[in-house]
Amino acid sequence: MANFSKSSVPQFSVDVYQNEYLPDGGREVNAIVTVTATGGGTVGTAAGASYAPGQGPSAGVAVMVDCSGSMDYPPTKMRNARDATAAAIDTLRDGTHFAVIGGTHVAKEVYPGGGRLAVADRTTREQAKQALRRLSAGGGTAIGTWLRLADRLLSSADVTIRHGILLTDGRNEHESPEDLKAALDSCAGRFTCDARGVGTDWEVKEVTGIASALLGTADIVADPTGLAADFTQMMETAMGKEVADVALRLWTPVGTTIKFVKQVAPTVEELTGRRTEAGPRAGDYPTGSWGDESRDYHVCVEVPAAGLGQEMLAARVSLVVPQPGGTSRSSAAESGGGSVHNLGAQGLIRAVWTDDMAASTSLNPQVAHYTGQAELAQAIQQGLDLRKAGDMDGATAKLGRAVQLASASGNADTAKLLAKVVDVVDATTGTVRLKAKVEEADEMTLETRSTKTVRVKK
Repeated sequence: MANFSKSSVPQFSVDVYQNEYLPDGGREVNAIVTVTATGGGTVGTAAGASYAPGQGPSAGVAVMVDCSGSMDYPPTKMRNARDATAAAIDTLRDGTHFAVIGGTHVAKEVYPGGGRLAVADRTTREQAKQALRRLSAGGGTAIGTWLRLADRLLSSADVTIRHGILLTDGRNEHESPEDLKAALDSCAGRFTCDARGVGTDWEVKEVTGIASALLGTADIVADPTGLAADFTQMMETAMGKEVADVALRLWTPVGTTIKFVKQVAPTVEELTGRRTEAGPRAGDYPTGSWGDESRDYHVCVEVPAAGLGQEMLAARVSLVVPQPGGTSRSSAAESGGGSVHNLGAQGLIRAVWTDDMAASTSLNPQVAHYTGQAELAQAIQQGLDLRKAGDMDGATAKLGRAVQLASASGNADTAKLLAKVVDVVDATTGTVRLKAKVEEADEMTLETRSTKTVRVKK
């Protein structure tokens, strides 16, 4: 585990945005919790850069490349995948442990082999790129086997940050959905993983499901020629991570329950069901690895009813990571809080009962904004599902609502993606018409990126 010195870990801060005022009998408290990490994550991200001993995180990266038969159609797809992986290898920081996996209906070690990771330097980067030339397409797709091999390799090295990059161009046809879910359950909390679908023959919900389970990002690369730039950017981001296994810890007083916890920026991600108990009345929600960045979380708490003029602490928010040399975050939580290090940042969610109607009915701008962003993501998913099912009226209504929400919140990127699927008559009212013909890549891009949000307009 990392040495938690100021030189190697970002400094975390927590800000809470809420309307703490409740009407007489009110019980639901909503807050947006902004977590910001600064002072780390920007050092040593360039290829060949390295830290002084003890001054930075140790990282392990496994790149999983789809080598199934469909990667030969067209043949340029496999070549682009090789070039993209080579570009990612060039981006590795010196001292980073890494491996390349070729994925078909089985997983094979492409480099370095022998059940281990290589350590990045000029020689190993060159050897890895030579090994990529042997990658060829043939066979099926069983992504769970790729993830399990990545887990074995990443766990073989004593590193702080463990990260995977997964590329697929097809559906996971050579193992059952249950097998993939079992693999994801096994890998969750052990490494993070970014997933990419190339072309348009893959299943959006599979790729986004992998990224969601492993706290990574998902995206489409419709044109294989864009893979190298995307892989380079992913690897640069991975190299910028400074601390792993950060958990949002929520403590609540007696009689108070957490209704839900979800990340709402930069993407919508449901965390409620991922809670692990962390001692009396406390629970941890995983957030993955952090560098220099800021994320927003929506916390909804149900408090016991109280009389006018009373106030209470509804929840206390803090950030924890596993202790150096300690157990993993998940096993620490299972043991009742276990060996963890508190990162020092804290926020308080409050409840105050008042008969001032203006105060108790006022919506906090951040809460209102992200409630809309979460509804936007849901409306897009539901609209596209209804469109696929042939319910054009239902699809029109949901996608129209999505257009209205995107317009109101200033989410211009999502609005542009929606405009490729519907003709917008009036964005303000959400009046739209479904396009008669939609490019498959445009529909898949909208679905894959539906959970991307924008921050509150200042």
